[in-house]
Amino acid sequence: MYRNLKIVRVDSHYCDFLRTFDFKVSYNAGFKELRPFIGVLFKINDCEYFAPLSSPKVKHKRLKNTLDMIKIKDGEYGVINFNNMIPVTKNNYSIIDLNHPNNDNIGAYRLELLKNQLRWLTKHREEIFKKSYLLYKLYKNSNLKPNVKNRCCNYPYLEEKCTEYNSKKNIIKN
Repeated sequence: MYRNLKIVRVDSHYCDFLRTFDFKVSYNAGFKELRPFIGVLFKINDCEYFAPLSSPKVKHKRLKNTLDMIKIKDGEYGVINFNNMIPVTKNNYSIIDLNHPNNDNIGAYRLELLKNQLRWLTKHREEIFKKSYLLYKLYKNSNLKPNVKNRCCNYPYLEEKCTEYNSKKNIIKN
C-alpha cells in the first residue's frame, strides 16, 4: 500500500545537528530558504524518511536517472536526491501548505513549482517508494557500489542520531 506524499520543511537546527555527524546531510538555511523535502518515503522503527528536492537546473535535463537520484518530469521540475534522504520524526518537520502560500513565505514561482513537483511525484509514487527503499536496503546491507555509497548519507547512523536528538528535545520540553 502506498501513502500520499507530502512536501515538508525540515527544522534547520535538526539538519545542522545531523550534519555534525554526516556532512552529506543537505544544508538547510534560515526560515525563508528552507529546502523542501518529499516524503514519507518509508518508515524504519520510529523514523520516517524524507528526501530533499532540488529546483530545476540546466544540468538536470542531461542527467540520467540513477539508483540515488530521479529526475522530476525529465528534469523540468528538478530532481529528488535519494542519496541525501534523512530520517525524521513528526517533531522535526512541518508540512508546507501549498493552498496557503502566505503562511509559508513561498513566492508564486516556487509555489507553482512545488505544486507541479507534487503532482508528478504523486503520479509516480510507487516508483519513488520502491527506489528509495531499495537504495536504503542496499546501503544497509553493504551492497552498493563504492561510488554510490560515498554519495549517500549514513542512514543507520543518522537513525541513531535522530533518536538521540528527539530524546534530548523531549527531556528539555518536560
